[in-house]
Amino acid sequence: MNGSYYKSPLFPNEPIYERDTTPPNQMNDLPMEQSYIENILRLNKGRKATVYVSFPDSLNWKDKIFTGIIEQAGRDHIILSDPETGKWYMILMIYLDYVEFNEKINYK
Repeated sequence: MNGSYYKSPLFPNEPIYERDTTPPNQMNDLPMEQSYIENILRLNKGRKATVYVSFPDSLNWKDKIFTGIIEQAGRDHIILSDPETGKWYMILMIYLDYVEFNEKINYK
């Protein structure tokens, strides 16, 4: 084996990198490695948002816009409620293009 390429073997319980183990403030602070879409949406739960989605295989709904209050966000979905119509929407993240807010969002 090439000694310069394989500096040291990795063992199953050995950490690959150093990580900050300080827990983030649950309400408004995310470490950079946790700034995923669902976490950002969770920080903005209760805010009104416009969600733009595309359904590439649909003939009837190529692009669609949903407006409502962010109720929940998971790894693969967003749940919005529209107080004007009383409708609730579960939107899959796979179709998400972007989210628009009319006010400053919570990010950190």
